[in-house]
Amino acid sequence: MAAFLGEELSRTMSRRGSWRSASIREVWEGPPDVFTRNSTRTEFDDEQELIWAAIERLPTYDRMRRGILTQVTSKGKWVHDEIDVTKLGSQDKKQLLESILKVVEDDNEKFLRRFRHRTDRVGIEIPKVEVRFQNLSIEGDAYVGTRALPTLLNSTLNAMESALGMIGLSPSKKRLVKILQDVSGIIRPSRMTLLLGPPGSGKTTLLKALAGKADDDLRVTGKVTYCGHEFHEFVPQRTSAYISQHDLHYGEMTVRETLDFAGRCLGVGTRYELLVELSRREKEAGIKPDPELDAFMKATAMVGQETSLITDYVLKILGLDICADIMVGDDMRRGISGGQKKRVTTGEMLVGPAKAFFMDEISTGLDSSTTFQIIKFMRQMVHINDITMVISLLQPAPETFDLFDDVILLSDGRIVYQGPRENVLEFFEYIGFKCPDRKGIADFLQEVTSKKDQEQYWFRKHKPYRYISADDFARIFSSFHVGQQLTSDLRVPYEKSRTHRAALVKEKYGISNWELFRACFSREWLLMKRSSFVFIFKTTQITIMATIALTVFLRTEMKAGTIDNSAKFWGALFFSLINVMFNGMQELAMTVFRLPVFFKQRDSLFYPAWAFALPIWLLRIPLSIAESLIWIVLTYYTIGFAPAASRFFKQLLAFVGIHQMALSLFRFIAAAGRTQVVANTLGTFTLLMVFVLGGFIVAKDDIKNWMIWGYYISPMMYGQNAIAINEFLSERWSAPTNGSQPTVGKTLLKDRGLFTEEYWYWICVAALFGFSLLFNVLFIGALTFLNPLGDTKAVIIEDDSENKNRRQAASSAAGVQMSIRNAHGRGSSVVSAAHDESRRGMVLPFQPLSLAFNHVNYYVDMPAEMKTQGIEDQRLQLLRDVSGAFRPGILTALVGVSGAGKTTLMDVLAGRKTGGYIEGSINISGYPKNQETFARVSGYCEQNDIHSPYVTVYESLLYSAWLRLAADIKAQTRKMFVEEVMDLVELNPLRNALVGLPGVDGLSTEQRKRLTIAVELVANPSIIFMDEPTSGLDARAAAIVMRTVRNTVDTGRTVVCTIHQPSIDIFEAFDELLLMKRGGQVIYAGPLGRHSHKLVEYFEAVPGVPKIKEGYNPATWMLDVSTSAMEAQLDVDFAEIYANSDLYRRNQVLIKELSTPAPGSKDLFFPTQYSQNFLVQCKACFWKQYWSYWRNSQYNAIRFFMTIVIGLLFGVIFWDKGNVIFRQQDLLNLLGATYAAVLFLGATNASAVQSVVAVERTVFYRERAAGMYSELPYAFAQVAIETIYVAIQTLAYTLLLYSMIGFHWTATKFFYFYYFMFMCYTYFSMYGMMVVALTPGYQIAAIVMSFFLSFWNLFSGFLIPRPLIPVWWRWYYWCSPVAWTIYGIFASQVGDKTNELQLPGTTQRIAVNKFLKDYLGYDHDFLIPVVFAHVGWVLLFFFVFAYGIKFLNFQRR
Repeated sequence: MAAFLGEELSRTMSRRGSWRSASIREVWEGPPDVFTRNSTRTEFDDEQELIWAAIERLPTYDRMRRGILTQVTSKGKWVHDEIDVTKLGSQDKKQLLESILKVVEDDNEKFLRRFRHRTDRVGIEIPKVEVRFQNLSIEGDAYVGTRALPTLLNSTLNAMESALGMIGLSPSKKRLVKILQDVSGIIRPSRMTLLLGPPGSGKTTLLKALAGKADDDLRVTGKVTYCGHEFHEFVPQRTSAYISQHDLHYGEMTVRETLDFAGRCLGVGTRYELLVELSRREKEAGIKPDPELDAFMKATAMVGQETSLITDYVLKILGLDICADIMVGDDMRRGISGGQKKRVTTGEMLVGPAKAFFMDEISTGLDSSTTFQIIKFMRQMVHINDITMVISLLQPAPETFDLFDDVILLSDGRIVYQGPRENVLEFFEYIGFKCPDRKGIADFLQEVTSKKDQEQYWFRKHKPYRYISADDFARIFSSFHVGQQLTSDLRVPYEKSRTHRAALVKEKYGISNWELFRACFSREWLLMKRSSFVFIFKTTQITIMATIALTVFLRTEMKAGTIDNSAKFWGALFFSLINVMFNGMQELAMTVFRLPVFFKQRDSLFYPAWAFALPIWLLRIPLSIAESLIWIVLTYYTIGFAPAASRFFKQLLAFVGIHQMALSLFRFIAAAGRTQVVANTLGTFTLLMVFVLGGFIVAKDDIKNWMIWGYYISPMMYGQNAIAINEFLSERWSAPTNGSQPTVGKTLLKDRGLFTEEYWYWICVAALFGFSLLFNVLFIGALTFLNPLGDTKAVIIEDDSENKNRRQAASSAAGVQMSIRNAHGRGSSVVSAAHDESRRGMVLPFQPLSLAFNHVNYYVDMPAEMKTQGIEDQRLQLLRDVSGAFRPGILTALVGVSGAGKTTLMDVLAGRKTGGYIEGSINISGYPKNQETFARVSGYCEQNDIHSPYVTVYESLLYSAWLRLAADIKAQTRKMFVEEVMDLVELNPLRNALVGLPGVDGLSTEQRKRLTIAVELVANPSIIFMDEPTSGLDARAAAIVMRTVRNTVDTGRTVVCTIHQPSIDIFEAFDELLLMKRGGQVIYAGPLGRHSHKLVEYFEAVPGVPKIKEGYNPATWMLDVSTSAMEAQLDVDFAEIYANSDLYRRNQVLIKELSTPAPGSKDLFFPTQYSQNFLVQCKACFWKQYWSYWRNSQYNAIRFFMTIVIGLLFGVIFWDKGNVIFRQQDLLNLLGATYAAVLFLGATNASAVQSVVAVERTVFYRERAAGMYSELPYAFAQVAIETIYVAIQTLAYTLLLYSMIGFHWTATKFFYFYYFMFMCYTYFSMYGMMVVALTPGYQIAAIVMSFFLSFWNLFSGFLIPRPLIPVWWRWYYWCSPVAWTIYGIFASQVGDKTNELQLPGTTQRIAVNKFLKDYLGYDHDFLIPVVFAHVGWVLLFFFVFAYGIKFLNFQRR
């Protein structure tokens, strides 16, 4: 939009306006004030002239920054202020905008015309871009059919194939997919183009190709040119802007901050140069510009401002000014609505200076009047500022469709029509298809190219109809006069010399490097302040850990100076090291979380990768210092390390280095992994290497020679050395010994294989900072060169027509009776278009129920933000006195503008609200509603389609039917019923398609919607609620979905839909309407009538309401006439009018009638709470989890891969250590091996399982609300499947480790080892699940988990053996499951050995089993209790998980 200020440089052009300048002055300044005498007016003008003259005399730089602002003082006097436009306060900005755009709807065009007139008057031409594409073809590869499902087997095969394919050994099994085939066309400036086409026709691909952002893995042939220039001659990403259909924003930033940041990074283009030239020419011509316009143009031409006027302008025209200061929000934070997010995505690009816009489905989730307004503003910009714009919309309403100049119609990768909107119907009539009356043209265009719907529009009755494919259409179009004109235009190449020199952008970024850095720095600082919770939490965590550390290693217990007492010091040092290092682990999750937005902004050239990475690095340095300082201050003297002050500061420096290194390492891993699962896996793996080879777990001298390089590149080794040298080379450890080294300190260091010279401390610290620098450079590199991981979404449907015929034959043979019912003989085209086959009713018996509600009010607690603005009330009312009735066989629409409370009402009626206060009565067929029984007879289709991602469409339906249909229905009947529903909802071609995650992979939005409806239908409900079943769909898909809904109603069910932007067809498929206005009040409840005549008559009866135009959409009309602006204009309250009408009284009678039970009827009653018994619930849940796990290859394949790699790695490092036990260090190495083997894979399992459980949990909330199963079967299934995978995983791991470490091959020992390992990983997985069940979100779960893991780690018996733990902490040793596992493994493998050990620094020897018992506290006789303890831990975590899931609901509604 910002182009909106165009970037015009000189060249004369025909004068547009023929206004005289005197009258212009009048238009700008408004009519003279009646009350001021003439003389004041003259004084007023004189004052203005004087200020202007003063500004004119300034040098150019200052003149560009000074403007005049007119203000009215409190006494009503007009004053002029000279202002500096770079320092406008928010009040000044508001005033300036108010004066330009009082009523946005009317004033925007006037404003743009004033603006254009100013440039035309002095003959400056606006730069234009003409986009041409010739013979453009795009193709990609995809797997087809069941090979496309990502099962463990398929993923392994695919990986092997692509590896072999790289060396040319195996031909690819992928099938070629043609996305666009040989399309050509011209997109002209100052004409707005609409791109239409059913989903999957290649709209997004075309828009991306035009914007120069085609995906790398697609093959593009043909060429796209801007003004005759190809992409390599300029920077297409900045000349044009592509607006994606996915909304990616930082939830912590407000709407205004998001747009300000975008505007600041994108810069102002050539606005400044334009202004300088403009002001020079005006000065020469002696023209005085309009002061307001001048101030506005100057303010928007200043580069690098933190907040710009452009933002305010864009917010205003997109209707976002009401939520400008609200957080955008994400899964974890409540924020703005979906429709508003969509507009933020659009606004983000409009604030920049692009001249060509390619917008992908920008109206999803908006009601039709908002869409109309936005498109109207776009059209004004396009026409007045000569912008090039292509917009793809899904369901444009007729009045929105009429705003466009050109139409491009895509179907199956071919352009069927491209040209003026006026000629499009003529083209189809020329072929033989006619658009019926009362049918939107856009809807007609999308249906006429589809195989299913084409025939009904054929109007040449004397000729037989035959199907015309997209290829045929494209061929006929080239002989049509519009097509011929296009071809001849394309033959004449664009003259490059005609290109305006400001039209194509040649610089890569919009502002200087320093400005880019400043912008990113201030945003990073803002994000840190907003997510301060995490940082406070981390600091609290490190404080708690430090407190615990100092109580465990209290100085009264720590005697320094002798070899025997050193074990505790080693433990304390190593524990400090681990803590400071792992405290950086959250950086990984936080970085991954922020990558999607980063990639979007990087690809749109907002900023380069270094500008994103540097501020993060710099802002984390104070954090490192703070956290290290907390740790050192709390622990250094209390634990009793070397008392000299210099040693204290050296320790601090070492810790800062370690922390910085850890943070940058985790950041780099996040950038390299790019998704949570991959990054976690890589992270664990890297940590493992760094950790095991860091010189504490295995001493340096015990690492094999060919692995020693690992020791030198492990950053942890340098940290370990720095802190150990600092401690053990102090005076306290300088007593002489009789060993090989002169002092006790040196003996200890030498024994561990560390350096023994003081200067090594400085080398190590330097190395730590070196690593930190290296990882940061790598982080920037990864951000610059890597692209986000993600599958392309194409699902290719294999034609299974013969399959279908077989199935139909089978179902008719079984002879399920299908009664055919007439759909009330109504003639709405959506419904009648459904052929007779889908007219059959579903005859599993159900009981028709009505729902009546009276005087329903709903309140929530007043949000804190509103309290701070001085609102006194304790509660905020969302629904006011809402009454109505829904009856069987009648389809009711719930309509209202965004924020009227449609979804809220639906949630209240369906019993889905988890908070708030509800008043009023709700009756089901006369009996008060009881949620338990109601959930069994009702279905609820949510607006966001939540399904398990790794099952197929057919499995989803089978699962829902299995758990929700009555237990006495046979499996055979159930399967047929599912088939029937699949036919009804037209899901058959997709039966084997994977559902996938929304917006990532799997089904398209429209297919997902139909699945949501089908999942509810297979439950055979009597009452169905649907929240926006058609939002996000194109007209054809919406028609299919509505056909489904209508078919459902005609079986005698009660159906209620909220609906956003209905087309005439869809709207008139409804029988009744409940219309709400903002504030949750009803303004109409009653029948629609044929062609909506009853609704229209009701509103036209209100005095002052304008009559509806012929052929206009009644839904749009009724929303337009009932806006709050209209209420103010007519001075009426529609809610009041309704409350006093006959209609209201009739409704009250009806409600009363439906609220009394019919004679002889009974209240709903079910003998059991769930339709299936406990065992069937377990079986069904397990069946679904089984498929989910088998296909979740990213999780499981990576898990097995990791297990084997870690197993091999450990096996190699600890090769044959199990046999060689001669010195104390050998035994400690073995203990280290056990410790690392247990803790690492365990922790990986615990963190990996979290993401899986978190995704399934949202699905669980929906399924539980639908009354499908109780919590225990769900928990049981999730745990059972996880345990099976863990058992296999452990087996592989045990075999590798056991054989390579070289323990004794006896059955008992092997079984013990396997048992402890298996139980250990099982309780780790359960623990991960449990944490997810107890916390609201994924990030908090990760933090809580790491917190407890550090505890278990400290008390595992490795860092500090049990006999050395102070008495007051010894109980916790038994509370750490890891300690039990290490106890079990160690005691079972070496607890019975009796050979002797050599102790360091002395000559005495001691038997192994005695050493274990006295020094480490491991007793071979205690094994049986240890075995049972493991069972206890597993059961404990399992039950906490199950009950956490049962009693805690973090879904806020």
